[in-house]
Amino acid sequence: MVMGFGYYILMGGIALLSGIVSNTLKRKFKKYSNIRLRNGMSGAEIAEKMLADHGIYDVRVISTPGQLTDHYNPQNKTVNLSDVVYHERNSAAAAVAAHEVGHAVQHARAYKWLTMRSNLVPLVGFSSKFSNILIMAGLVLGLTSNLGYWALSAGVGLFGIATLFSFVTLPVEYDASNRALAWLKNKNMVTREELAGSQDALKWAARTYLVSALGSLAMLLYWVMKLMAANRND
Repeated sequence: MVMGFGYYILMGGIALLSGIVSNTLKRKFKKYSNIRLRNGMSGAEIAEKMLADHGIYDVRVISTPGQLTDHYNPQNKTVNLSDVVYHERNSAAAAVAAHEVGHAVQHARAYKWLTMRSNLVPLVGFSSKFSNILIMAGLVLGLTSNLGYWALSAGVGLFGIATLFSFVTLPVEYDASNRALAWLKNKNMVTREELAGSQDALKWAARTYLVSALGSLAMLLYWVMKLMAANRND
């Protein structure tokens, strides 16, 4: 067997935890989508007002297809909101819209973790493409051979870049949520009940990134231990 039994146990555990968090997130968003905002503002209107309140006038708010596809694009300075967030007027839409504008605020203020994350993007694109190829090549060639050992070492090194990226992403996401919730509260954009819903929704959204980072770290440690074991057996 190229892959050990422990690998499949680890992968299964990560997949199970990821599924639980993802399903909980979808359930939370469905729940808070039923809490209509008392101010009657749509997600797009929330986003535009938050941008204006922070003195940001060079960022556009646009609609993007799909569900949970919301994101901020620093290259063309656009807050991209999924159709249900862009048009709807509920706690979930307010939370997501404000969170994505939180990233725009980070960009405008040169938030260090966002800058670091942006600098890692090209490396992550390369590492994601080749890390698994090199790891598989190392396993197929065999860890007892020099070529197999170094192929796996290179693959693990590239995988480490992706793991680093996932952990750098955490403060970026948590900070964007904190900025969003602070603005919603301080500007009296939502009622207490609506704020609680927005806070709970963003909490579970952040946990998807946390699970992803922990899963990536677990896989990295697994491959590092494989390398160490192979090195001891030489």
